[in-house]
Amino acid sequence: MANIKSQKKRIKTAEKARVRNQAVRSELKTYVKKVRKAVAAGDKDAAQVAANNAGRLLDKAAAKGIIHKNQASNRKSGVQSLVNKMGE
Repeated sequence: MANIKSQKKRIKTAEKARVRNQAVRSELKTYVKKVRKAVAAGDKDAAQVAANNAGRLLDKAAAKGIIHKNQASNRKSGVQSLVNKMGE
């Protein structure tokens, strides 16, 4: 354990951020799974709604610095391409 007061505070702050970031990442995975599930079921409307929700959350996570903006963009693209392929 650190002896310096500011370092003790940083340890606490970093742990809070870690837990919060972990929760957001888990939520992102859940929303992407919802898209995949809707695509597998063949429900294009539900898949598009789920993709929109996932995209919104990915953008929020990127804005907060939880994931990199390029990673958010790549994930959004992948999710949307799954939905787009349903029409073919």
